[in-house]
Amino acid sequence: VVPNSGNEISRHPGTYAVVMRLETPLSVNIGKLGMTSFESGHLCYIGSAMNGLKARVSRHLRSNKRMHWHIDYLLTHAHIVDVFWSNCRERLECSVAREISIQGLPSIKGFGSSDCSCPSHLFYDRELEKLNLTIQAAFRPILFRRTFA
Repeated sequence: VVPNSGNEISRHPGTYAVVMRLETPLSVNIGKLGMTSFESGHLCYIGSAMNGLKARVSRHLRSNKRMHWHIDYLLTHAHIVDVFWSNCRERLECSVAREISIQGLPSIKGFGSSDCSCPSHLFYDRELEKLNLTIQAAFRPILFRRTFA
């Protein structure tokens, strides 16, 4: 069950961050990325949704879907706890991921970045509050909203 703060996600194009919680350590096959290990704690996936944020985030929330993106494989084991998003017509996911990387959060190499030159679009921290503050700082240059939590 995902809490809802009432801030409905936009139908417009944009960039988003899905914050998830893993209760226990996990090793799982992530499609072409292969077997990948995750520690328990909180993860943040950065993506863009050029055909609309609401449709993309709603897809991430569904449990019954075709496995297509790296995040789909992870979401069969993780619980979404928060979503940050920004309306924008440009793909800003790499800029946001780069900002989070600069802040020094650990990442999972190659996750979510097979179509760009970023090292990763998935970041990790045991502390949810620290992760959320880092995400907010990364989104600060662009106007963002927060949907859950």
